[in-house]
Amino acid sequence: MSYETIYKNSISDPVDYWEKNAHLIDWFRFPQEILYRDEDDLYRWYRGGVLNTSYLALDVHIKNGKGDRIALIYDSPVTGTKKKFTYSEVHSAVERIAGMLTAFGVEKGDRVIIYMPMIPETAFAMLATARIGAIHSVVFGGFAANELALRIDDAKPKVLLTASGGIEVQRIVSYKPLVDESLKQATHQVENVVVFQREFLKADLLPGRDHDWASVVAKAQPTGYTEVMASDPLYIIYTSGTTGKPKGVVRENGGHAVAMYYSMKHVYGAQSEDVFWAASDYGWAVGHSYIVYGPLIYGCTSVIFEGKPVRTPDAGTFWRILEEYQVNIFFTAPTAFRAIRKEDPEGRLKVRYDTSALRHLFVAGERCDVSTLNWLRELLRVPVIDHWWQTESGWPMISQMTALGLYPVKPGSSGKPVAGYEFRIVNENGEECRENEEGVLLIKYPLPPGALPNLWNDTSRFKSSYLGSYPGYYFSGDGAYRDAEGYFFITGRIDDVINVAGHRLSTAEMEEVIASHRSVAECAVIGVFDELKGQVPIGLVVLKENESISEDEIESALITMIRNQIGPVASFKKALVVERLPKTRSGKILRNVMRAIADHKAYRPPSTIQDISVLPEIEALLNQKGIRKSPNG
Repeated sequence: MSYETIYKNSISDPVDYWEKNAHLIDWFRFPQEILYRDEDDLYRWYRGGVLNTSYLALDVHIKNGKGDRIALIYDSPVTGTKKKFTYSEVHSAVERIAGMLTAFGVEKGDRVIIYMPMIPETAFAMLATARIGAIHSVVFGGFAANELALRIDDAKPKVLLTASGGIEVQRIVSYKPLVDESLKQATHQVENVVVFQREFLKADLLPGRDHDWASVVAKAQPTGYTEVMASDPLYIIYTSGTTGKPKGVVRENGGHAVAMYYSMKHVYGAQSEDVFWAASDYGWAVGHSYIVYGPLIYGCTSVIFEGKPVRTPDAGTFWRILEEYQVNIFFTAPTAFRAIRKEDPEGRLKVRYDTSALRHLFVAGERCDVSTLNWLRELLRVPVIDHWWQTESGWPMISQMTALGLYPVKPGSSGKPVAGYEFRIVNENGEECRENEEGVLLIKYPLPPGALPNLWNDTSRFKSSYLGSYPGYYFSGDGAYRDAEGYFFITGRIDDVINVAGHRLSTAEMEEVIASHRSVAECAVIGVFDELKGQVPIGLVVLKENESISEDEIESALITMIRNQIGPVASFKKALVVERLPKTRSGKILRNVMRAIADHKAYRPPSTIQDISVLPEIEALLNQKGIRKSPNG
């Protein structure tokens, strides 16, 4: 069937559509009801269904005689390590770790925080937690101690799994001191911390609380899978919120499994023996969906890459991986290719490698600028597909559905809606936007299987954040417009969450850190266009009266504070001292106006502005500092 037919069927009768797709995975008991409302009046999928996600990712393939197929390939140019694991070998490692967790008293429904680098053991830990019906929350290793503490207090884990450290290009990141500091800051007390000791860095262990990974896993009894309900949570993944408090997005087992299989088949066009590589991190939604669960549930080989697109050792690393492992489908953020292009603009390193196994390249995380997209198409000679989704959805919402045939790509557009997703674009009055008119992107509720059903222990925030503004629709938080042919163009966040190299970060949280400096009277953080990372934050600070600190000193201090309290991932490198900030009469800082000024976009000062003369001052400063840059493409 054609894309148009499939899409219409998914919208006209979603219950029938998602019942048929549910039959593609192995249930212990098939759901009794496909779509229903729960006690909070929220939609859920697959009532009464019983399954286990780890079983789907491993046992099913072994039962089907494919245990000797390679499941995971680990390539770490920063440590010089390469390993391959069959489905049977992963199964054995996962059962051991599941036994270790069980020995520490972890039971169905308990939480396990995983604060680990890009190593195979992290994937094993995720699958082991799912195997016993517990709930994992993977925290990106680049986050600072207080970020980890926030997540510990919210998830209240019984066990925390970590490693002694990770490696950046030219530095070692010691995880254990960050874990220790986070546990000092957290109110919730974690009973057991298990540390995977890496060869290049040995961590000190606290007697009684800390345990050596290798020792406890060696003693553990292999543990089988636990049957769970479709509605039982598989994991919590935290995403930045505009209040500064992270939102715990819940992913439940049933809908997630269906969505993973469905998206691998229809969106990415995978075949069961394909090599699939998502160059991301476990700590982000991409890492959950398309390093671990999606490829393994579908029976593919997945690549785990511990390195960077450049300087590990050079800008040809990605091309080497594509050739060496005969990668068929590749997915990463445009930021990676901007970094490669910056170091090798002519693509000369690419000619050293044969990437002919590659069928499709997918990019997401932030908009892929036209220049980069065209550069990639010319260099790789394969379809380059810019697609759009969110942590909340867990899988693509706007994309080519490659299994149904490709329609022409429009650079700058993410394409057309994926089956199951029905969109509206409305203006500030809630009225339908015309073609090519930018507005707020809404999605008809209920969302398809796999998307978040709720936030962790925060139903009221889920309803107010996502469902409260436009009854019957999910509020995406993104702006967009649609052209006459039905292509969607995502224009960026409309709130104060910015997208730095595909990582959603809260400007409110950064402002909280900056405001804590003794010399700062008030501040604003805005995201401005950056050719490499999509957006980067800059701080505008008003100093207290009679402060003698220099602009260089305050900038250096604030950069250090953000790095220590949020992490290097924030890419905070600019802080400008201003006399005043533009505000409404009610005191609201006009961040959106400053963003527009910085990005050379048209803006209309609100009638409620206190003093319009402040805007030329901001513009002059941004020009003077070389910050105003127009997005290319």
